[in-house]
Amino acid sequence: MRVIAGLLRGRRFSAPRGRGTRPTPDRVREALFSALGPLDGLTVLDLYAGSGALAIEALSRGALRAVLVEREALALKTLGRNLVDLGLEAQCQVLALAVERAAGVVAGRGPYDLVLADPPYADRGAAPTIDRLLACPGTVSSSARLVVEHAGRDEPPALAQAELLRTRRYGDTAVSFYQLSASGGPMSGALAAD
Repeated sequence: MRVIAGLLRGRRFSAPRGRGTRPTPDRVREALFSALGPLDGLTVLDLYAGSGALAIEALSRGALRAVLVEREALALKTLGRNLVDLGLEAQCQVLALAVERAAGVVAGRGPYDLVLADPPYADRGAAPTIDRLLACPGTVSSSARLVVEHAGRDEPPALAQAELLRTRRYGDTAVSFYQLSASGGPMSGALAAD
């Protein structure tokens, strides 16, 4: 795997071995971050972080700091090594927790301007879990954005705390973009021009 753009462009990092994680392909990450536009100074929350690819890309493109939530031991080991190898450990905090258990801890480290979620495709409980986390006071900033990766054959997750802006499909993978509100309700907004 490699960093697509920004300060770390072209730098390589590892994906966890085995079937426990499904890294976001380079072309999907490139399209996702192109759609988001500038990330300078943003605080990022990466849920179901796996290798850390999404947070790493965000930091390379100017995000200020990131909190990454991951529970799988092998993924955590790879994630930690990636952050050290890329010199990002000072900008990151890794929480070795299931996302379902992270709400209070995550909110205390916010607010976040960008939330990236790449749950296992088979996890049908991910959308309610993400919604509960987003509803915690102090979790998101007033103009926060959310990106959820999901199976291309599935409809975008329905989230009470976010307004769906659009979905892009890339083969077996889909990426849905949402606008969040710090007050706990949906908020209108836009993404960077395509």
